[in-house]
Amino acid sequence: MIKYIVRRLLVSLLVLWGVSTLVFGMMHALPGDPVEVMLSRSGGSAATIASIRQQLGLDAPLYVQYLRFFANALQGDLGRSISTGMKVTDMIAGQFPATLELASAGMLVALSLGLVLGLIAALKHNSWIDNLCVLLSVIGVSVPIFWLGLLLIQIFAAQLHWLPATGEGDLKHLLLPALVLGFSSAGSIARLLRATMLDVLTQDYMRTARAKGLTEKLVVLRHGARNALIPVVTMIGMQAGFLLGGTVVTETIFSRRGLGQMTINAILWLDFPVVQGAVLVIALTYVLVNLLVDLSYGLLDPRIRYG
Repeated sequence: MIKYIVRRLLVSLLVLWGVSTLVFGMMHALPGDPVEVMLSRSGGSAATIASIRQQLGLDAPLYVQYLRFFANALQGDLGRSISTGMKVTDMIAGQFPATLELASAGMLVALSLGLVLGLIAALKHNSWIDNLCVLLSVIGVSVPIFWLGLLLIQIFAAQLHWLPATGEGDLKHLLLPALVLGFSSAGSIARLLRATMLDVLTQDYMRTARAKGLTEKLVVLRHGARNALIPVVTMIGMQAGFLLGGTVVTETIFSRRGLGQMTINAILWLDFPVVQGAVLVIALTYVLVNLLVDLSYGLLDPRIRYG
């Protein structure tokens, strides 16, 4: 297993390098000058703009800027924000816990709804309950996050006054954003679990377990669900990336602080170091989550061996 983990980590480094290179190229391809944007409110002469560009190293050739960014990133230095002058690592450290809280709550909602809907749909195959679960799953996959967020704000905040519409704080402020973020992922998880459970329920070992006199509940949960969860776990790892990306929209809709909100503001101000650092941290989190997902296969199925 150690060799497998080392090999995966090496591949992960290549993925992170590719992501950081892509983001660096895309940000520098955007029209506009970050120094001119920064000075747009206060104004600045051409000499001032040239001086600040030199101080920030933006006057260097693009390949020099890239090599400098890459070398500093390897040392854990993501640079300083162009607009605020703060260290990017400090800015990320201040915002990442809020994003992690929202993504974790969204994943909890996705798992709770997805596993329940998928299992019920499989056990009640071809019934109205199955059709209802499938309908909810399709709605979850199809409805955009921003539309669902605005709808829930209108219902639960503006009309019923049950939950706050924006901001952060106690659990009430987290419920709506987590539900919006997790509902779309729940649909994908439910549909996959339903399909895999329907396949598992027809396997010979399930009939053998029933022939031994085990209760239907024990047969489904111990023998059926455990085998059906292996592809679902893979889906959960993929949805982790979707949830991290979805926090950008969700934090904007609900006016929550976090990496998403910070990244949006940085893009508007052409703050290259902040965008590059935030995307790199999100990619690193996604890579680590998928590594943990891969290692969990052995717990679900002891027959799985890591080469």
